[in-house]
Order: sequence, then C-alpha cells, then structure tokens
Amino acid sequence: MAVDTLIEKIKKTNAPVVVGLDPNLRFVPKFIQDKAYAEFGETLEGAAEAIWQFNKGIIDQIVDIVPAVKPQIAMYEQFGLPGLEAFKRTVDYCHEKGMVVIGDVKRGDIGSTSTSYALAHIGRIQVGSKFYSPFDEDFATVNPYLGSDGIKPFVDVCKEEKKGIFVLVKTSNPSSGEFQDREVDGRPLYELVGEKVDEWGSDVVGAYGYSEVGAVVGATYPEMGKVLRKVMPKAFILVPGYGAQGGKAEDLAVFFNEDGLGAIVNSSRGIIAAYQKEQYASFGEEGYAKAARQAALDMIADINAYRPNANN
Repeated sequence: MAVDTLIEKIKKTNAPVVVGLDPNLRFVPKFIQDKAYAEFGETLEGAAEAIWQFNKGIIDQIVDIVPAVKPQIAMYEQFGLPGLEAFKRTVDYCHEKGMVVIGDVKRGDIGSTSTSYALAHIGRIQVGSKFYSPFDEDFATVNPYLGSDGIKPFVDVCKEEKKGIFVLVKTSNPSSGEFQDREVDGRPLYELVGEKVDEWGSDVVGAYGYSEVGAVVGATYPEMGKVLRKVMPKAFILVPGYGAQGGKAEDLAVFFNEDGLGAIVNSSRGIIAAYQKEQYASFGEEGYAKAARQAALDMIADINAYRPNANN
C-alpha cells in the first residue's frame, strides 16, 4: 500500500518531510535556462527543459535524505504539453530513484469524470488489450467540495491500485476560512469534512494502522490541526505552509500521533529556491541543488526537534 511505503521511507530517513517541486522560472538559475534555450529556443519546450533539468539537479541532491516529493501540476501545465511532459519525466525519475510521489493535482468532480481523473493520476487506463499508467503518482490531492460522489471513484482506484489520496480539509491559505470555517450545525465545516475523511478511509487501512485516504491540513492552523488529528486518527496528514507561508516547527507536533508518525510536512520554494535566500546565498546559482539539500537538512532537524518519538 502507498501509505505503508511512505511510512517505511519516513522511518528509514527519519524525515517526515516532502519537497514540493513547484518550479517557477524565476527559481531556475540562468545557466540552466541559457542551456535549455540554446537547444530549444525561447519556447515552451525550452522552458519545460529548463524546469526538468532544475528538478533533476534537486532530486539528485535530496534523494537520500527526503522520502517524498510533491510536484504541483499547475507549475507544469502553464507551459502546455511540454510542461506536462516535464511533469511526467519528473515523476518517473523520482520513481527510478525510489522516492514517493504525491501529485498535487487537486482534482474533484463526480461520476465518470472523477473516475477519469483518478485513473489518469493514480490508476491505469485500458487501451485495447493493454493497460497504461498515464502519470503514475503514488498519491493525488483531491478536492472534496462535491461530496462522496467525487471521492468514491478515487477510493475505488486506491483499493485496486494500492495508491493513496490526500483530501483537502483545512488549507493553509489566508482566505480558507471563508468556507472551511463556516459553522454547520454548530461545528466548523472542516471538522465535518475530517469526519468524512475518516469514514472514506475506514476500509483501506495499511499495516501501520494508517489509511490510504489522508488529509491536507495547513501548518498555519495548528489549533485546528490538533482537533483534526483526533477526528482523523488513521489519516496521514499532508501539512503545507511550513516556512515561507509562516508555519513553524514548534507548532507542528500536534499534527503527529504519539508514534511520531501520521504527518508529512511540505516545503516548496523554501527548499527549491533556497539559494536565493541570504541564509544559503554562499552556495551561488551553480550550487542551487546543494543549497536545496542543506535547506532540507535544516528543515528535517527543525521538525524533528519537536516531533514525538522523532528518533524511534
């Protein structure tokens, strides 16, 4: 099961951390862009080549210290079909290196449309007598706004393919409360969504007691995370918002269970663009990937300083 694989890699690295591979061109060093444009021109193909080479450099530097990556598909879609090819190359390369891939795709629809999204990202599609895994991530993020009709097709594919999903429950952005904090029958909506996550994942529980149906809960809302940790005891929580968005390591302990598991914390630009920060400026543009490695090591140490049973 995907969640068991994720847990085993977290235990092996002692790093409950996922690196968000969200490559904006302004993060990509000039020497990488120049080389890509020399080969493909200042085209979508050139841009896609640049972000792929940028990703590859970072992956090679973090593969032994970080268990998972989370490519955000919009960062690739903005470059059209060449961008999607770079997304797929990134997913495949991470798998070659033995990393878990969380596809941050935030899909959500109903019926055959939801099934199609699930098949595209975590399932297989039949073409004649053959089967193909189009994008082949290990997990996908899913929007629950359409209710169980939108989630069930994903859960069905999870069961069949032993893959996982992370359902958006309480997101890290400042305006998330406009809907997610609204009270329904005296309780905030995000709690009700959390209860559904617990229900949806009740029969896809792995060997470590965690479900293939996880949740996204922002690091910027630790008090809500503390409540949701109890509401969803078997859900693995993907925690965005650390670092650049204001989430602090000392606030993240509440997202973990007493076993030191149950959560994985994401950082995107704080790691992949670390070389642009004063703290890591000494690495220079040529050392952007080594700067990313150091930033990841610093993040791991920071989180483990507060995580329950971090060294067990």
